Amino acid sequence: MSVRDFVKILEVKRYSKNTIDSYSSIVKLAVLYFKKPLNRVDETELHKYFYHMVHTKKVSYSYQKQIAMALKLYYKEMFRQNINLEFLFPSRKPDKLPVVIAKKDVLKIIESANNIKHKSMIALAYSAGLRVGELIDLKIMDIDSSRMVIHVKSAKGNKDRILPLSEKILDMLRKYYKEFSPKLFLFEGQKGGKYSSSSFNKLLKAAAKRAQINKEITAHTLRHSYATHLLERGTDIRVIQKLLGHSSIKTTMVYTRVAEPALLHVVSPFDD
Repeated sequence: MSVRDFVKILEVKRYSKNTIDSYSSIVKLAVLYFKKPLNRVDETELHKYFYHMVHTKKVSYSYQKQIAMALKLYYKEMFRQNINLEFLFPSRKPDKLPVVIAKKDVLKIIESANNIKHKSMIALAYSAGLRVGELIDLKIMDIDSSRMVIHVKSAKGNKDRILPLSEKILDMLRKYYKEFSPKLFLFEGQKGGKYSSSSFNKLLKAAAKRAQINKEITAHTLRHSYATHLLERGTDIRVIQKLLGHSSIKTTMVYTRVAEPALLHVVSPFDD
């Protein structure tokens, strides 16, 4: 049975598009690694594969967990096998703070982008705290200028949400639309169809490099910065949770560690 069959099962079970894309990609990589059908791969071989991904490929904590979840589900749905992969979940998540950049640096990156299309993509991602998948999944009709909202559909957890649309962003999008005339998706590739997430991250990194921002900049950096800047401005943490689409307030609470208004206004004794 092919990966395509696995995708069909996940579609019928109403998994979100992002989850389906991630899980099918993980399964394809595993098939390429083993060079044989996965039903002929035993648990010992799977354990060696995990060791390879963690120690050789240096995958992140979250991706390691995602590999285990995807392969466990694949074996269950395709072969009715209950493979015990939970113990391969990383035991402790690294306690890292999110990378955040200042508002002026966000502006520098936008200004350093090549054209109005790239500028609009970066500006929209930051202005609404969008995940990269949410940004490239947006269709023209999801921008409601009469209500001044953005309709994010089938996001993480298969949830829709409504976000406020900035007046300045709307102006940028109108200029972009006039020049590029997208057909269905708000941002489309050179040959039409949906823009790719890898292409967006590539253009973002290039713009950040030209802007001389000496940090590792990804689409999630823009999202982290959006949340942190809202918090520093006094926005209620539960409002930020809703805007970001977090199911748990605990996920949103991480931003309180990088943006504590009381601490940010403390003057160092050195300045005296």
